Amino acid sequence: MAIRLNHSVIPVTVKLGAPARVSARSSLPFSVGDWRGVSLFSGARPLVSAKVKLKSTEDRVPIEDSNDQLIDEEFLQIEERDFAGTASVPVYVMLPLGVIDMNSEVVESEELLDQLRTLKLVNVDGVMVDCWWGIVEAHTPQVYNWTGYKKLFQMIRELGLKIQVVMSFHECGGNVGDDVTIQLPEWVRKIGQSNPDIYFTDRAGRRNTECLTWGIDKQRVLRGRTALEVYFDYMRSFRVEFDEFFEDKIITEIEVGLGPCGELRYPSYPAQYGWKYPGIGEFQCYDKYLMKSLEEAAEVRGHSFWGRGPDNTESYNSTPHGTGFFRDGGDYDSYYGRFFLNWYSRVLIDHGDRVLAMANLAFEGNCIAAKLSGIHWWYKTASHAAELTAGFYNSSNRDGYGPIAAMLKKHDAALNFTCVELRTLAQHEDFPEALADPEGLVWQVLNAAWDVSIPVASENALPCYDREGYNKILENAKPLNDPDGRHLSCFTYLRLNPTLMESQNFKEFERFVKRMHGEAVPDLGLAPGTQETESE
Repeated sequence: MAIRLNHSVIPVTVKLGAPARVSARSSLPFSVGDWRGVSLFSGARPLVSAKVKLKSTEDRVPIEDSNDQLIDEEFLQIEERDFAGTASVPVYVMLPLGVIDMNSEVVESEELLDQLRTLKLVNVDGVMVDCWWGIVEAHTPQVYNWTGYKKLFQMIRELGLKIQVVMSFHECGGNVGDDVTIQLPEWVRKIGQSNPDIYFTDRAGRRNTECLTWGIDKQRVLRGRTALEVYFDYMRSFRVEFDEFFEDKIITEIEVGLGPCGELRYPSYPAQYGWKYPGIGEFQCYDKYLMKSLEEAAEVRGHSFWGRGPDNTESYNSTPHGTGFFRDGGDYDSYYGRFFLNWYSRVLIDHGDRVLAMANLAFEGNCIAAKLSGIHWWYKTASHAAELTAGFYNSSNRDGYGPIAAMLKKHDAALNFTCVELRTLAQHEDFPEALADPEGLVWQVLNAAWDVSIPVASENALPCYDREGYNKILENAKPLNDPDGRHLSCFTYLRLNPTLMESQNFKEFERFVKRMHGEAVPDLGLAPGTQETESE
């Protein structure tokens, strides 16, 4: 047989029969990303390994087995953990960002219905839907148009799928993966024309219109209402309009938008102002409302001259060691630096605290959640500069996520975290200069949440279609040999699109769903596309 399955690992020795020009990436018939770096596991769940015949005859390399006998065909051995019988983790799929248009109509409803049926056929549990503030309350304060969302939710309910809803108080467009533009409500933008300080602002005075600054949470600058009142009125309108979906348990969770991309963070790395990965970003506290807050905090501290932002942080695409503030031994760890970062991160936590309190009032005991972004670049440096500018005071001598988890616990809110599909090794290979550690970050954040006993959900940060990414998600979803049996409460896949629905991609996705549900798969340990056996 060209494919031989074993339940133990057979060591192999690889001898290169070609000069160094041979490239693993180009000579394999499938992407190295489909198998590279799959972690080895030990423990209760068995590993299955396979020797897989490579289809390409170009640049072959002879392989010897443990008895030094030459094998005349090329095989690739990979290993996967068996998740059969493990806890079932529900899988949701994000719907397209523009599934509802600016006229509050469902876009390409027949095609969408076919895709939803396909998702249901492979036992996806439900879908996630963004309810855009800029569509629903587009023209007049407190006049809400939920028509398109009602039609969409009815379609979803009739198929027997559940719904996670996002209260999207941010702008869509300009970020990675944004394929439509949905601005903030027109009436809000008109206010912003005369009072641009309602937006986050960087040191150079550039405004970020993606969401409202947290400095106006309690300021009556939105036609006589505070930002908190605007958010509450919107959420309460949704709760009333969709009461039947709550009563029938179709809506399982409300994710409350707390910042750019719906995430609890400052908009510290905006592409519109030239940021590129892995730039450290910039502090976003220079609107007049946040600056007044900083000045007041400095007065209370007894050092009024601290009521300013740091002046040696350089620019969006700087590196930590290229700045006076973030470099090792830099001002981030000075008396002033610690004061400023404490204030900056406290503004973030206080905003989450206030809005989630409003959400609990609006949704009357239904499950709510908050989303944190995975700022994994520069994680291996002392300052964690990219996290600091985003509002996470997580330098090497501090825990920046414990206080956020405690705030979520106060409101019985779940934590939704991103980047669970990323591998540190892959990041090091692609961007060694970024000193990134997504695996270390995920482990820290998940444990911060589990330590206070709040549910933890997750989603992928970037499109994922390959087995390597899915295996990493599974590893994080169901940690091996966890003494408390902890696992993710659910996983949301980003996102429904034509590429996902392509035959081979969707087969991989279906396989992933089965494993998340704790079901057995017949091709465990086999590389993608090599399930068939051939007679020798």
